[in-house]
Amino acid sequence: MKGLAKPVRNYDFLNVGVHNGFNYAPCAILVPSEDGRDFDIVQAEWGYVPGYLKTRDEANAFRRQYTTLNFKAENLFVKEDGKRSMWADAAVTRRCLVLSTGLVESRHIPKIGKKGQELKEMIKYPYVVGVKDHEYFWFPGLYNEWFDPETGKWVKTVAFGVTKANNVMSQIHNSKLRMPSILTDDLAWEWMMTKPVDGKLAPNVEARLSEIALTQIPSRLLEACTIDRNYRTALEATAFDYPELAPLDMTFIDSEELLFDHWPTMEDVKV
Repeated sequence: MKGLAKPVRNYDFLNVGVHNGFNYAPCAILVPSEDGRDFDIVQAEWGYVPGYLKTRDEANAFRRQYTTLNFKAENLFVKEDGKRSMWADAAVTRRCLVLSTGLVESRHIPKIGKKGQELKEMIKYPYVVGVKDHEYFWFPGLYNEWFDPETGKWVKTVAFGVTKANNVMSQIHNSKLRMPSILTDDLAWEWMMTKPVDGKLAPNVEARLSEIALTQIPSRLLEACTIDRNYRTALEATAFDYPELAPLDMTFIDSEELLFDHWPTMEDVKV
């Protein structure tokens, strides 16, 4: 990790506290090194772009139409209709890790009318969510190299995996009941470093990677805080209290199954 300090200083996104994915902002991803024994941290654009798109306008239109900021982990290799998914090729040869220090999602609460009735209009309360005692963590990602004709350069573009929300995230992201898949370091290493043989993955390996992509971090390992609604313009997540907002229900925590005894660090991973 010490060897990464110099290249990290060259990144052009470290002065922003919050990134809006719909701006297709740059982010940090981990990709295997050429010898497959280590990894590099490189810059990528958030929002996956397939190679056949020829212009920046086409790329951004594709991102808007298919919302390629993330991919549904259930569809890593196969779509609901049983056909091969658009992510399948990348899942074989272009898996990566998306580096995160936290995520922002909004809790939707109905407005109350003059007669005390719930209205269809919703009030959004943004939260920043992180992993307890961890400055950063990993999402499973898929990337692609796309040639940008405007700059004449190849650009890495990326999407990260999302899974069913756990009990805490189902209260916060209560409009869609989804959340990013957050990996332990050992699962992250397996996701990134599993190699195809002759350009293919055996069915059991595909099943294992799908299982990793679907990882749902236990609620008790998350921490969450409401933030100021101006986070998109301020580009910072500033803690803010909303007195009218009921707290999250945490009564289930002690009864929720703990999938991991602890959140392993890289020291636990045997390479």
